[in-house]
Amino acid sequence: MTENNNLSLIVAVADNWAIGKDNNLLWHISDDLKRFKALTTGHCIIMGRKTYESFPKRPLPNRRNIVITHGDGSGLEGCEVVHSVQEALEQCESDEQPFIIGGATVYRQFLPFVARIYLTKVFATFDADTFFPPIDTEEFREVSASEIFTDEKSGLRYQYMEYERV
Repeated sequence: MTENNNLSLIVAVADNWAIGKDNNLLWHISDDLKRFKALTTGHCIIMGRKTYESFPKRPLPNRRNIVITHGDGSGLEGCEVVHSVQEALEQCESDEQPFIIGGATVYRQFLPFVARIYLTKVFATFDADTFFPPIDTEEFREVSASEIFTDEKSGLRYQYMEYERV
């Protein structure tokens, strides 16, 4: 397996580890989306087909959009289409910090190779059909946590956290 010691994962989770429902995000926190853009711009972003299709504007600008799919890649204009974790990692070998951006299946497939997790914790519970696996503290340690913020529009409280592989 290709090694990339800077492979990062970025995710926003609710208290119940929910990340989505019906292929949509569960909340809209403008500052979190700005953080996502700031961290991932200029890098490879690896995602599944459903995640790609959930974007209102696609592909995401100023990033190499790499989509893992079992299909032939039709309808995935502006992306690099791959069919395996290995192929995706090979596409990112020259990137100093590629990002895994979802969805749930892709997160689970790449978690064993990730060096860092950028997590936004939303302090609420949501009805969802898609979840992120709880972080195993035997494998990852928390290295930073921001203050707790409150989104002006939604009233949701949230915090940015970073984890590194032990």
